[in-house]
Formats: sequence, structure tokens, C-alpha cells
Amino acid sequence: MPVAMDRAELTTDQVLKRDIPWETYMSTKLISSTCLQLLRRYDHKPEAQRGPLLDEDGPSYVRVFLDILRSISKEETVEYVLALIDEMLAANPKRAALFYDKSLSGEEIYDPFLRQNGMVPNGEASNSKSKLTSIHDVLKGLVDWLCSQLRSPTHPNCSIPTATHCLATLLKETYVRTLFVQADGLLYETCLCIWLLSFYDAAVDYLSTTRVMPRLVEVVKGSTKEKVVRVVVMSFRNLLAKGAFAAQMIDLGLPHIVQNLKAQAWSDEDLLDALNQLEVGLKENLKRLSSFDKYKQQVLLGHLDWSPMHKDPNFWRENITNFEENDFQILRVLMTVIDTSTDTTALAVACYDLSQFLQYHPSGRLVVADLKAKDRVMKLMNHDNAEVRKNSLLCVQRLFLGAKYASFLQA
Repeated sequence: MPVAMDRAELTTDQVLKRDIPWETYMSTKLISSTCLQLLRRYDHKPEAQRGPLLDEDGPSYVRVFLDILRSISKEETVEYVLALIDEMLAANPKRAALFYDKSLSGEEIYDPFLRQNGMVPNGEASNSKSKLTSIHDVLKGLVDWLCSQLRSPTHPNCSIPTATHCLATLLKETYVRTLFVQADGLLYETCLCIWLLSFYDAAVDYLSTTRVMPRLVEVVKGSTKEKVVRVVVMSFRNLLAKGAFAAQMIDLGLPHIVQNLKAQAWSDEDLLDALNQLEVGLKENLKRLSSFDKYKQQVLLGHLDWSPMHKDPNFWRENITNFEENDFQILRVLMTVIDTSTDTTALAVACYDLSQFLQYHPSGRLVVADLKAKDRVMKLMNHDNAEVRKNSLLCVQRLFLGAKYASFLQA
């Protein structure tokens, strides 16, 4: 026996396949005869026929939709009209202007929509002072409601994806960003989104290419709100075993931060459990990750900075043969950074590391020459950044003169 689909999971196309008994609604005086005539012309017609109707008398159709939303409470019909409006605007977003036509100046155009999600209670008096009438009130109420859906979803599968999608669309507007910043719990909502994404492998793969980890560390170091710290720590716990996040956490000093957090008086049991689990996991990863493993992750992520290992002679002496793994994969990635990165620190570090390989590997010059590195590095000798110029010059010197003579010149 097929399982009935959850109403909230129906698509617009699925909803629009319904046949709504408009004649019955007219006979019970829920819609007028004029409304019925307009619906007969419009309903179940292709866009090629609907378009001219909206061009000719768009505000009249908008008034019909608004009247139905006000007067009919049957869910199937409300969903159908909302789907009609969604389809109309999707076909041509400029049709939103129809809702602001001067012929509708006396209409409460927001009220019928706000009632659907409870922002305005059904049955509230039309002259209620709490009615949202201005665009400012509407947007503020909508942003607050979307944030509340992230905190306490009213639907197990649809609330969070829908709220996230709506916020992503709304936040394109500068004014809405201001409202979002003013909304209580902005930091919590943002971190909550990251925690929710940490359960989704495709999202985790994307997060691994961003600077999300340093940002989360900044948040957990500076926030005093227990719920914010809890959701960030739980995000760390989820991400610890995925990709290169463990190495990033260790490089960012998270083990020490966790110790400091554990010393504080938290009342949330979930937070305390997450801190204990995170501490154990970080200790295990710290034992497992050698300095070369951390270096490799840093290079593969393209997040090169002047961490101590780059200028540590012992690191290069002890790990130089590791650079031969996977047909000199690390060197090839360094060359990609040199070719494509716009980060001046990453460019300088990549050139320096290439020069270190030339110095410490017995066949360094032959390997680097085989990668056709000379011309690619020489382009950076005219870079605007002095640090990039300096390290690209060192690399070219070692490539041409050999490690011994280039080091002498550099000194």
C-alpha cells in the first residue's frame, strides 16, 4: 500500500494538478460570480494564455487570489492558490508589481499570506493594532519567524530547508541583512546552520574548502552565550572525523581552547558531553597526525601560512622523501597554488617551500625542472607584494644555481 505524501513535501506542480470546485464556492457565496469568471479563464491554462491575461488585467487576478486566501480556509484550496501565485511569479518576477497596483491601494496585501504561517492569528479583528501593514513590519516579522523555524522546526523535514532557502533569498537585500543582524540570536542561528550542515556529506565537502573552521574557533573563544558555545562545540565534534578538519582544529589550537572551556561552569549536559568527546577525539588525532600529515593537509587545502614547520630545517630533513608520494603530488599542488592563488601569503609560502625542496632533496632541481616550474615561478618575481617577490627570487636562484650557491647569495 503506497504511503501518503506529507502535505508539506508536495511540489508546486503536484498541487496544481488538483481540481478545485470553484462553482461550489460561488454557490456558497465564498467567491463572487466575477471571481468565478476570471478563474475559469485562468485556471489550468498554459503560461502562453495566462501571460496575456495578466498583462491585460493583472491586478484583478491578484485581487481574486487575495480574496480567496481571506475567505476560504480549506487547506487544499489555500495551497492551490499559493501555488498559482508562486507559478505566476516564477514565470515573471516583475509581476510582483501587480500586488502594488494603485487599484489595490485599499487592500491588505500582506495579511492573507501572514495568516498562513501564524504571523497574524486567524480570526483577528481587521482593525487590530497588531496587524503588520508596512513592509518594514512584514519583513521583520518574516525574518523573526524564519529564525524561529531554525530554532524550533514545526515540520521535521521541511521547516529548516525552507527557512534556510528563504533567508538565502531575503539576505540578498541590504535592508533585510540589517533586520537579520538585529534579530535576537543571529550568531546562534548562523552557527546552528553550520551544525545542521555538518550532518550532510556534500555540505561538509564544501565547508572544507572555506574558512569556516577559523571563524568557528573565533566564535567559541569570544562568545559567552552557552547555547552558541554548545552548537559550535557540537559542530566541531561532528566535523572532527571528516576530511582535514582534525588537522585544522589542532593547528588552530583547539585542544587548549577545549581545556579552557571545560574549566568553565556550564549547566548544559549536552555541551559537557560534547566537550569531553571532542577532547578525546582531538587527543587521538594529535597522536596520529605527524607534522608532515599536517603540512600535507595544509597544502591540499590551499591554506598556506607561515606556520613553524615551513622554516624548520628538521622538518625538511626528516620528511623530504615524503614529498615523493603519489608522483610528487605535494609539489604539483604547490605549483597549482603558484599558478592560481590570489593570496599573497599562500604565494610566498608556496615559493619558499619549493625552494626548500630544491635545497634538501638530492634530485630537487631535476624534479622541479620536470614540472616546468621555472617560468611559472619567474612570473612572480614582478609581483606587487614584496614577500612574494623575495621568495620567488630565492626559488629561482636555487633552481638555477643550486642550493649551496643560492643560499650563499640569500645570506
